[in-house]
Amino acid sequence: MTIHSDHPFLPPEDQRDPVRRFRARLPAPVTVWTTGAGADRVGLTVSSVLVADGDPARILALVDEDSALADAIATTRTVAVSVLTWEQRALADAFAGTAPAPGGAFRLADWDQTAWGPVLSGSPGWVGARLVEGETRHAGWALLLEALVESVEVTGETEVLTHTRGRYRRG
Repeated sequence: MTIHSDHPFLPPEDQRDPVRRFRARLPAPVTVWTTGAGADRVGLTVSSVLVADGDPARILALVDEDSALADAIATTRTVAVSVLTWEQRALADAFAGTAPAPGGAFRLADWDQTAWGPVLSGSPGWVGARLVEGETRHAGWALLLEALVESVEVTGETEVLTHTRGRYRRG
């Protein structure tokens, strides 16, 4: 058996998608989007996020249309978005479904229930938002979620978690 230093499933360079390669070079914030309450809580790690200041401000995200979050938000019409820190990268993996979370990802941290959904205790910032009226549309492969910001809380200065070229970084 030989151990290689490169990724075993990475296609040859000439077969890689140039758009994905370009996107991977853009640092992205790592957030957890949640909705629901109690046993009906649902969450997903999302790094395709954009905040548009204005009156009203909006928050947009690209999410997998087959995700439990997309289904739940279609019903609740609300979302809580928590920013993650470097120390919370394992939580990001759990909500992304790439790491085990016995009993569910919500058991890995403390959460405060809000009118928009659960908010991660100790998050350096969070937003409570309500989906805009109308049909959710696609943007490329994903659903484009657009929500009106109704509440914002920012606490202290800390390094947030970012994602670049398949790796977490301190932001």
